[in-house]
Amino acid sequence: MAELVITPISSKADIAAFVDLAYRLNASDQNWVPNLRSEEISKFTPGKNPFFEHARCQLFLAKRDGRIVGRISAHIDELALKQPVEQGMGPGTGNWGAIEAEDVEVAHALIARAEQWLREQGMTRVLAPMNLSVWEEPGIQTVGHDHPPMVMMAHHNAAYQGWIESQGYAVAKTVKTYELDVTKQFPPLIQRIVSSGEKNAKINVRKASLKHFDRDAAIICEILNDAWSDNWGFVPFTEKEIEYAGKAFKPLVHPDLILIAEYEGEPVAFMMTLPDLNGIQMKVNKRTGKPSILGLIKLLLWLRKPNPADMRVPLMGVRKKLQSSRLASQLAFMMIEYIRRAATANFGAKRGEIGWILEDNQGMVAIADAIESTVNREYVIYDKAL
Repeated sequence: MAELVITPISSKADIAAFVDLAYRLNASDQNWVPNLRSEEISKFTPGKNPFFEHARCQLFLAKRDGRIVGRISAHIDELALKQPVEQGMGPGTGNWGAIEAEDVEVAHALIARAEQWLREQGMTRVLAPMNLSVWEEPGIQTVGHDHPPMVMMAHHNAAYQGWIESQGYAVAKTVKTYELDVTKQFPPLIQRIVSSGEKNAKINVRKASLKHFDRDAAIICEILNDAWSDNWGFVPFTEKEIEYAGKAFKPLVHPDLILIAEYEGEPVAFMMTLPDLNGIQMKVNKRTGKPSILGLIKLLLWLRKPNPADMRVPLMGVRKKLQSSRLASQLAFMMIEYIRRAATANFGAKRGEIGWILEDNQGMVAIADAIESTVNREYVIYDKAL
């Protein structure tokens, strides 16, 4: 077999090759979603993605006889190093991610090279895969390969799980997504909880404002950083990342689907729901992430009026001071119900998805169970001493 060579990369041409490999290796997988190539390149480019402002990162390409056969990123989030060890990250913890490989030999060599780089940077432990931030695509998919993911979720070659575990990686955490039929009303108990909240004059659930989008985006991210600050794997969003995410989300923002709950006039909870962009991307982005002119027009028209469109709730949160209270669950159920009504009435939605949710997040698991949703995908984050 030809010699396998793994090299660090940084040029624009190499980053483009790094991105393009994913389209080639997954071209035959009908459940893999080809995101826009331009967005993928931006994700891995310092100066465009603000993740690089607080992270050290090295991309690697694997080649046989000059042909690209694999890729991986190795990175260290300086903000993650400052987090408590008991929350998953902490001092000495590095990451790798974005792995794509033609075969097990390539995968093992890439993982070994990423580990070597992390050791050279002084890391003593690796938590992986992370692509790139914990807020983006954490973990490798282990359940749900028989259907495509919704917006902002990853889909991986099923073989990758075994390839990673055979390199001495142990499961650190499992995260799940839950799906439900949003055309069905929630159980009577949930309806009563929602009705009770509607009678409480102290509660106000409002739509996000497009006119004041930056203001509401800042409110949401401030609640998010507070609500999730004790969660496993938490790393705070920076102001630059808030701006970057806001710009990325804006084409998908519809006020009916992004709600802020206020209690006695104070914003205390939020729920963000996005139309499933992946459905249209699978139709127009070909398998290269580069839609034709006609495809781009179809995409832009869909963004203006995404109907029909299934829905995903990627983020929700309640301020820490209210967590574990009756009010917290009541606000969650109210927002879920309001979004369910809007999704079916205005967007023709039939399916909804919530996630990801940490396997041991009892509060969120209880909410998912209460609305009769079921697990449809799982992702595993692995741990290994270096």
